[in-house]
Amino acid sequence: RVHGGGLRSGYGGGYGLGGGAGFGYGMGAGGAGYGMGGGAGGFLVGGPGFVRGGPGFPVCPPGGIQEVTINQHLLQPLNLEIDPEIQRVRSQEREQIKTLNNKFASFIDKVRFLEQQNKVLETKWDLLQQQGTQVQRLNLEPLFEGYINNLRRQLDSLVNERGRLDMELRNMQDMVEDFKNKYEEEINRRTGAENEFVVLKKDV
Repeated sequence: RVHGGGLRSGYGGGYGLGGGAGFGYGMGAGGAGYGMGGGAGGFLVGGPGFVRGGPGFPVCPPGGIQEVTINQHLLQPLNLEIDPEIQRVRSQEREQIKTLNNKFASFIDKVRFLEQQNKVLETKWDLLQQQGTQVQRLNLEPLFEGYINNLRRQLDSLVNERGRLDMELRNMQDMVEDFKNKYEEEINRRTGAENEFVVLKKDV
């Protein structure tokens, strides 16, 4: 811009990215301006510069261009690692749950097999009662009754085992939930400590 006294003005802008620094220099009709910016892990925009000079004679800013120093420690990446003890505990939990699931599936298969066997024996028993004589029925009845009673005892034992496995499964689920809560609390504390560490590094 040209004024009545022949003064001229110029504007310039600069910026810095990441941990570097940058500057800009602009010429405007015989005048010169500058702006500088620097930052670590961010984006800064330097303010505009403004100088005045005589016609055709640019003037440098007072003090010249200043050197920007960056703390290299702020550019180093953070070493974030998960506690191996937490990983070991979670791996044990998964193995225990897998074992319980396998036991439960095996128990279900046994119950179904015994139920099928019981139905087969009942069917055979009905056929024998219909086809055999009274003597034959009397001779076979104790044998089948004993076998059926044995199957019923096995079924009762499996039912009791199922109750025990259900209780173990609930206890394991409660334990997993407790470890999950502790793990989340540990992650939150670690995140808070890392944030405080970053703030302290910026203040250095």
